[in-house]
Amino acid sequence: MNYEMDGKVAIVTGASGGIGRATALAFAESGASIVVSDVQEDKGTETVRRIIDRGGQAIFQRCNVADEDDVKTLVGRAVSEYGQLDYAGNNAGINDIQKDEYDRDVWQQSLDVNLTGVMLCLKAEAEAMMAGGGGAIVNTSSIMGLVGNPMQVAYTASKHGVIGLTRHAALRWAETGIRVNCVCPGVIETPMTEVISQNPEIKKTMEAMTPMKRLGQPEEIASAIVWLCSDQASFVTGHPLVIDGGATAV
Repeated sequence: MNYEMDGKVAIVTGASGGIGRATALAFAESGASIVVSDVQEDKGTETVRRIIDRGGQAIFQRCNVADEDDVKTLVGRAVSEYGQLDYAGNNAGINDIQKDEYDRDVWQQSLDVNLTGVMLCLKAEAEAMMAGGGGAIVNTSSIMGLVGNPMQVAYTASKHGVIGLTRHAALRWAETGIRVNCVCPGVIETPMTEVISQNPEIKKTMEAMTPMKRLGQPEEIASAIVWLCSDQASFVTGHPLVIDGGATAV
């Protein structure tokens, strides 16, 4: 789907692979110029190469979203390189189901990246977008932002927080021409979920828990993110869009 974003500029954080890479590619396919961001420089640069190989425009800017100076530099790079900022996909996040999230260091890192990082990005992106007359932002939450999880206290709390941040930001900037939404993916086959997808028994269990009987693909989330940023979603703001194969409908 081409949403006619020629002349527009998008930032995508966490774009070294998975949902972030798919989102960067999807924005580029609609004509936007992309600032690809991640802490993994080699993989982020690979995303840029794929966009350019397909005829798009992209640059890489390293950014730890939990570092406010890094975030300001990221947004500043978009404006200095392309003259504006129109869209943002705040996708950067961490999740390691093998760690004890009641450990204070693990808890704090999860909150720093998954929640504070989104807040810092929202703040800097909105400032740039207001200067340009508006824009659209999509944050990546999770179905764990809507339901409980007995195993992951930090991830669940942070993703609930992302939905709250999204609703706050949608209200705060509603009259400035900035729309803010979030997506809530179910289990998606990405590098982050390899511990699930590469274990046949665990994967079979997860598929059985999903009414559509399969795991999602990054491109299915990316398509929703780009649509939410497009003019076709011009009256949508403050919405957590669930994309989970029916898992939370049970």
